[in-house]
Amino acid sequence: MKQVINKQGSRPIKIWTDDVEATALQQLKNLAQLPFIAPNGVVCMPDVHAGIGATVGTVIATDKAIIPAAVGVDIGCGMNAVRLSLKASDLPDSLAAIRHQIERDVPLGAGGKHKADRAPEIPKDLHHRYTHITNKHSKIFNKNADIQLGTLGSGNHFIEICLDENQDVWVMLHSGSRGAGNLIGRYFIEKAKRRMEQYFISLPDGDLAYFPEDTDDFNDYVEAVQWAQDYAFENRRAMMSAVIAAMRRHISAEFTVTEEAINCHHNYVEQETHFGRNLWVTRKGAIRAQEGDLGIIPGSMGQRSYIVRGKGNPESYCSCSHGAGRKMSRTAARKTFTVADLKAQTQDVECRKDAAVLDEIPGAYKSIDEVMANQTDLVDVVHTLKQVLCVKGA
Repeated sequence: MKQVINKQGSRPIKIWTDDVEATALQQLKNLAQLPFIAPNGVVCMPDVHAGIGATVGTVIATDKAIIPAAVGVDIGCGMNAVRLSLKASDLPDSLAAIRHQIERDVPLGAGGKHKADRAPEIPKDLHHRYTHITNKHSKIFNKNADIQLGTLGSGNHFIEICLDENQDVWVMLHSGSRGAGNLIGRYFIEKAKRRMEQYFISLPDGDLAYFPEDTDDFNDYVEAVQWAQDYAFENRRAMMSAVIAAMRRHISAEFTVTEEAINCHHNYVEQETHFGRNLWVTRKGAIRAQEGDLGIIPGSMGQRSYIVRGKGNPESYCSCSHGAGRKMSRTAARKTFTVADLKAQTQDVECRKDAAVLDEIPGAYKSIDEVMANQTDLVDVVHTLKQVLCVKGA
């Protein structure tokens, strides 16, 4: 831990980096003023950057309340990684055919969806729970929920093939709860804001609107957000199956999945016990790192990624960072870099190298090595991965 800010009348802010932009620091201070923040305070990860209401790269433990905007609209966004029984030498000299196969088999982009007859079957429990939730809240119904299962999305979501320090092949992917989760997030964020207005509750930022525990709004939100988190987990599982099937079409060697590192969320909320209190822990761009937990911390598509094991540091609510973290906005990245820069920074990676993915250029992200150096008290590195293929959902 690098520093602790403890302003009179607010909870402490515990920071694992020396590099916090002014906007992000103000958001952290706004959070720390809220009366339901747990006494241990707000935890700021080394990949922190400004978000909507609350910073990305933050762990927020609350007592008898949840802030929907802190969870965000990409509910359950997270990572899945598996190690295969392949070595680097088993891969073809060119990975272009594998990339194009994945891009054909996994629907990409913001509205990406399967044709109805090609969609993986949604588990019956997920389907029944969604029907129950949307019957109560018709505005969050998404007709594409079934056919978006097993799809990537856009922005910083990705599918990668990587090599570790032993030249073992891994598949790693990043996605969330897609359009259905987005609707749930937006609906309840606006509902929380209306409740604050109704009860004349003044906040340092309107996006910190919250639901108190033991209210219908709180219970409905928890039910919906848990569904979205479970959907996101299943979405990554289905996508991983499709990616491995695509690889089998272009790799002659027989192979199996030898180890699943983890299928974990990094935008979510759940109830946990810390410092003897039952708290609602929101990890907004952070992953759980209890002692022994395996986690995934990806860099940008031109950097390294890490499989880690948690140390269970109580000061961080047993958490660690979720990635490299952006150091500039998407708009700034497009103004700063060119397609030639993108090609140079992804020289050894089989990926798209065009204007549509320019905002995902490695130079727009913080150094993953610096992020890892700032959290040695939170995790141990188990494997170091280097990307050789990357599919983006732009």
